Amino acid sequence: MNGKLVGLIVLGVALLFGAVVYYTQVYYYYTELPESEAQVLLTPLDGAEPEPLAIAAFQGIDATSSPIRYRACFTTEETPQALAQRYAPYPGAVPRNAPGWFDCFDAAAIGAMIDSGEATVFTGQRNIEYGIDRVVAITSDGRGFVWEEINDCGDKAYDGTPLGDDCPPQE
Repeated sequence: MNGKLVGLIVLGVALLFGAVVYYTQVYYYYTELPESEAQVLLTPLDGAEPEPLAIAAFQGIDATSSPIRYRACFTTEETPQALAQRYAPYPGAVPRNAPGWFDCFDAAAIGAMIDSGEATVFTGQRNIEYGIDRVVAITSDGRGFVWEEINDCGDKAYDGTPLGDDCPPQE
């Protein structure tokens, strides 16, 4: 009887621990962004300061537990073709998964739209935090999605590789 009781206690503690870890990763750390933070910026082709994009229907989340947990969805009247004439592309961007409850952001569907050419990816802001770029994808029907990517300097900084001359100094 003692072995079964100890086994049940261990199993119960493991299940409780798993539930707490799941909750913290999927819900606890995330906060929904207030309407006052409803801004999407794009970097011009000439590398000047990022400029605000006219948007509507903004939904966003962020978390302080990781520099790449920012996600947002919005709509815009601008077309990807018109934006491509003024703003810098962001090649190689891959959307990161969002929590299931943030249902406007489906990373697999956004990735498929990027691959098919239905969505165009632009540079939002470089080094929004050292080594992290904010990326904006806009579809042909005016839906927009924002997430953050680790750039080359961020990869080097996080794995300990020497940064090199092409990376800005870390503050």
